[in-house]
Parts: sequence; structure tokens; C-alpha cells
Amino acid sequence: MSEQPPPGPDAAPAPRTVRQQLEPDAADGLRAYAARTRESADRLAAVLEDIAANGLPSVEDCTPWEELRDQHLARLAAQRPAVA
Repeated sequence: MSEQPPPGPDAAPAPRTVRQQLEPDAADGLRAYAARTRESADRLAAVLEDIAANGLPSVEDCTPWEELRDQHLARLAAQRPAVA
């Protein structure tokens, strides 16, 4: 650990580093990713709030995880072309 005392009120502010600007297409892609991530987080938060307010859903109203897994794997397989 450093033995120097913390800077006092008269200390000069730390120098700011220059940030590298993104290309416009990269910035747009990053904003789109942020929007998708925010949307997913909002959906998850809504589900968790519903569970907190109303309890867990009944087993009859749920989809088994194996079924969800198989559906997701089928979607992934459809997106990727088969290799000969």
C-alpha cells in the first residue's frame, strides 16, 4: 500500500485521459446492443416482480426446461447452415 497521505482540498485534479471516439457505425451498433440488453433486463425484471407479487406459477402453467432447451437448439440449428 502507498504511504502517501490522500490528496488535500488544494490538490490539483487528476489529468483526464483522452477517449478514443468510435466510428459512427460502431457507435450505432453499440447503442442497438444497449437497447436490446435494456429490453431483456426490463422483461426479466417484470417477471421477477410478478413472481414477488403473485408467487411462483403452478407447474401446469410452466414449460419443462427440456422442451425449452430443444426449441432453442432447433432455432440455433436453423440459423447455422449445415456443413457437408
